[in-house]
Amino acid sequence: MSYQVTLKTSGKQFTVNQDETVLEAALRQNINLPYGCKNGACGSCKGKVLEGQVTHGQHSESAMSRADETGGATLFCCAHPQSDLLIEAREVQGAGDIAIRKVPCRVNAIARHGSDVAILKLQLPASERFQFLAGQYLEFLLKDGQRRAYSIANAPEQEGPLELHIRHLPGGLFTDFVFAAKDPALKEKDILRFEGPLGSFFLREDSKKPIIFVSAGTGFAPIKSIIEQMQAKKIQRPISLYWGGRRPSDLYMNSLCETWAQDLPDFKYIPVISDALPEDAWDGRSGFVHEAVMTDHPNLKDFQVYACGAPVMVNAARQDFSSQCHLPEEEFFADSFTSAADLAG
Repeated sequence: MSYQVTLKTSGKQFTVNQDETVLEAALRQNINLPYGCKNGACGSCKGKVLEGQVTHGQHSESAMSRADETGGATLFCCAHPQSDLLIEAREVQGAGDIAIRKVPCRVNAIARHGSDVAILKLQLPASERFQFLAGQYLEFLLKDGQRRAYSIANAPEQEGPLELHIRHLPGGLFTDFVFAAKDPALKEKDILRFEGPLGSFFLREDSKKPIIFVSAGTGFAPIKSIIEQMQAKKIQRPISLYWGGRRPSDLYMNSLCETWAQDLPDFKYIPVISDALPEDAWDGRSGFVHEAVMTDHPNLKDFQVYACGAPVMVNAARQDFSSQCHLPEEEFFADSFTSAADLAG
């Protein structure tokens, strides 16, 4: 059995088959709803069911609480219709013209940045022109049918390999492979396959508002892509980049950010460290990165915010910026780096 879904704002309609979620069906029919993790952990696809009923698959309480669900909220990535629906959801403009494809690639280089971050560069076939929007991600297609998602860190305009920033999560199916000291380990010239581009985390170029980028750890990767795209396209808007880590070594491209701050007009870089040790001799900003933003910008009503990193940071920023700093909900864009632990939490 299939059901029809209607978007309240635009009036667009699409059909959801029995084995699909609302998000899967929308994307299949070129209806671009916002999304990030696609597994119920990040909350980027949250909207409302105004008429009709859905059942939800597994999802994180932090992405959608029971109180949210009782109030009509839904996560479209794990919502299965039980009737025709009328929904309230933001449509994403700008991503629909780029085809999502499966692409082979060769490992061009693997470079370590500190003990737990690797920068992986992927060479595409000579005839391949892979289009994406700065900030989007790809999913590696692993041999056992599982997938692992990583943001693209270079700008679309740049020639050469695709760049990914990978943090080692001990026990991680793909990251253990990348960081293994002996076989089986990922090596230069190995062949991989991925699908992409994916995600709705990209610069809204139709706005002139000042931008605040908030990143934690390797959440810096898609933000780097967006900033480099802005440089290439000569897009000039006031930018504040807040990059958070537990220790200074987590800011693995700190020198690049300092160079941007020196060379780019109206660009500010604010590194924030939460758990510095005495030997770090850290004399910069301390605490949680999103709280540093709130201290500096108690009123965000005239800003756009792009946040990327662990769900705990993204969800806290989403809630606090809206409730305490007057940020319009539609001006918060996020990409959560989720794992199985995040979904269970």
